[in-house]
Amino acid sequence: MQTRSLSVPDGCECLFCQIVNGELPSEVVYADGDVVAFRDIAPQAPVHVLVIPRKHVACVDDLRDEPDLAARLLLAAAHVARMQGLGRDGYRLVINHGRHGAQTVGHLHVHVIGARQLSGMLG
Repeated sequence: MQTRSLSVPDGCECLFCQIVNGELPSEVVYADGDVVAFRDIAPQAPVHVLVIPRKHVACVDDLRDEPDLAARLLLAAAHVARMQGLGRDGYRLVINHGRHGAQTVGHLHVHVIGARQLSGMLG
């Protein structure tokens, strides 16, 4: 289910905003009024899904005035993990922040990673 969100500016150059708007293809695994979850195009594990807010939020710092959205984002990530069968054996949630934190797209996203034994830090 992909619907146009009024929170995404028309003509936004953000890759993830274009996915939310249906301008770029993606393999959506979950969507609701607040978030969209889709498979990562460069997976680091058998299950690697990105959960993003429909509203353009650049980074985790920009959630400071939106605690409800932060909660919905994390709850959606946990829901996606369960949908992907990761609940029993565990999974990793990763949020990269800024250049030094390896954030490569300027739209907040939570990586849901699992379906294999994970070790060390995710690079």
